[in-house]
Amino acid sequence: MIQKKKVSRETLLCLVGAVAALVIVTVLENTIGPSGQLFIVLKKGAVYSLAAVSLNLLNGFTGLFSLGHAGFMLLGAYTYAILTVPVSAKDAVYYLFGGSAVKFSLPDIFYGIFGSEGAGGMAALTLGVLLAIILGGLVAAFFAYLIGLPVLRLKSDYLAIATLGFAEIIRAIFQWQALGPVTNGANMITQIPTFSSFNIRLGSGKTLYLATFFPFLILILCLVVIVMLINSSYGRAFKAIREDEVAAEAMGINLARHKRLSFCISSFFAGISGALFAMYASNAQAMVYTSTMTYEILLIVVIGGIGSVSGSVLATFLYVACSEWWLRGLDMGKFLGIQSGLFRSGFRMVVFSVVIMIVVLFFRRGIMGDKEFTDLLFRRRKKQKAKEAAK
Repeated sequence: MIQKKKVSRETLLCLVGAVAALVIVTVLENTIGPSGQLFIVLKKGAVYSLAAVSLNLLNGFTGLFSLGHAGFMLLGAYTYAILTVPVSAKDAVYYLFGGSAVKFSLPDIFYGIFGSEGAGGMAALTLGVLLAIILGGLVAAFFAYLIGLPVLRLKSDYLAIATLGFAEIIRAIFQWQALGPVTNGANMITQIPTFSSFNIRLGSGKTLYLATFFPFLILILCLVVIVMLINSSYGRAFKAIREDEVAAEAMGINLARHKRLSFCISSFFAGISGALFAMYASNAQAMVYTSTMTYEILLIVVIGGIGSVSGSVLATFLYVACSEWWLRGLDMGKFLGIQSGLFRSGFRMVVFSVVIMIVVLFFRRGIMGDKEFTDLLFRRRKKQKAKEAAK
């Protein structure tokens, strides 16, 4: 009975926090305007948070060291872009390659059903975009299944090298000019629906800005699914594999099946984050999804805490805020009101690297370790109940 109360209290707290986050970002964006640096950080932070948590599911909770995350994000981004770029834009994009565009686009199809004006247009756009995002995740998961059949037989460094090679191969294929009629070769696919497409123009002439609300909503929904998975029997099997594969197999856990399942689920959410990144960047271009992106996400996971969902989310926003906002003055000659010749282009990354080194040295298990926010909030209560039980 006590256990049920604790679970319901923690769940209620998470639900309140999620709703509060959605309300706060919406109020801020509609109060101070959507053009500030704050909202760039919030949108990119939401996208990278999902990528970091999905990588943590594989590396932190299952113990599989993968470096192919950027490849799965690329698959999600291109699937989304190809399925949502307007038919008229496809004619312009593919004309250079002498090919013919695929004569359909998911939002265009729903526009034909709901209409392209008013509430019907917004419903059509939302359904088209959501379906394309989900398909982006499914395509990434499908390729993960195919790649996982031979690759997941490897362990530790060998698995990391194999998945890194997959990501580089995928990027090279999508930049191949022979695939121009589908991927636009080395060029980017543009004119796709972005976060700003969800802004609603009101009858009074004002605009309700939802560009930051949308990625936060997708992030929260995905986090709910991931946390439910981690707390399920499958999540416990993943953790058992991480701790000791031999003991897990002795307890009846099918190692190959659960490793493949973790790999596919992680890649599914990586594909969704890739689709969101395409919306954030307003384009899909293969050259962006390099190994450097995977290293960034892996660094966020390590800083936040391997095996902590809360840590990955917290570390993502701190990382993005530092790199994209707080330390920008170091590249522009002026920082915290101090002007110096030492502050020049590239100096920001030097300071940023030193900050990361300090964090890693003093927080060797990451900011959160393997704990969650709810563990910290209810720590005292748990200690008191443990003492009472001991008496």
